[in-house]
Amino acid sequence: MPVLVASDLDRTLIYSAAALALTMPDARAPRLLCVEVHESRPLSYMTETAAQSLCDLGDEAVFVPTTTRTRKQYLRINLPGPPPKYAVCANGGHLLVDGVSDADWHRGVTERLAGECAPLAEVREHLLRSADPVWVRKQRVADDLFAYLVVERELLPEEWVKELAAWAEARGWTVSLQGRKIYAVPGPLTKSAAVREVARRTGADLVLGAGDSLLDADLLLAVDRGWRPGHGELAETAWTAPGVTALPERGVLAGERIVREFLRTARAPR
Repeated sequence: MPVLVASDLDRTLIYSAAALALTMPDARAPRLLCVEVHESRPLSYMTETAAQSLCDLGDEAVFVPTTTRTRKQYLRINLPGPPPKYAVCANGGHLLVDGVSDADWHRGVTERLAGECAPLAEVREHLLRSADPVWVRKQRVADDLFAYLVVERELLPEEWVKELAAWAEARGWTVSLQGRKIYAVPGPLTKSAAVREVARRTGADLVLGAGDSLLDADLLLAVDRGWRPGHGELAETAWTAPGVTALPERGVLAGERIVREFLRTARAPR
């Protein structure tokens, strides 16, 4: 029976230059591999050690990238090793099989959202009306499923985020602050549901997972064993759960440690 590894990407396995957290002397910094280029510029990295471990993991488990990114944003990532057969995009709104969205899965998700939470248009309109242009840099809708703002984090009022979260919760939505992005995501739109479907299709009897943000909490609660880095929303709130290990490492070294834990656990006798 296969092992399934479902991992968040940004700030869990891959890191922008701003999120690397290279606090050691320059001469001791790890060698980095660029895994994403956007508009002809390098954007995301992992350590070369993590890259090799991820390649090795492909021989031991079914690796499933599990991300809030849209399909287009995900497909520009070039992870080491063979292309994953399955990937979860748009926080579970799309289940990719060999790079193509499973139409039946997506249809089921959109039907559930229509029946259980406020419409996207209402949430987006509230975001735009209540946010201050002084600290908003961009506003986006992702795959017609959820919305997010790109903000100047140092100018963002903490009280506004709390008020938005309360407003959204009353309408069946979740708010997550990740780096410079504020996400508003329908509550039923979850990574865990899509990962359970992949586990069913593959017959996996052990599911491992990792993530750093509030949007990863449902994934970590659904897996058999999980890990979270020492940074991100979950670390900031000291979030934990049975079977979830809180790692001390921060930044790109946390990503390296996570892949190492995946590989060690996948290889262990069961």
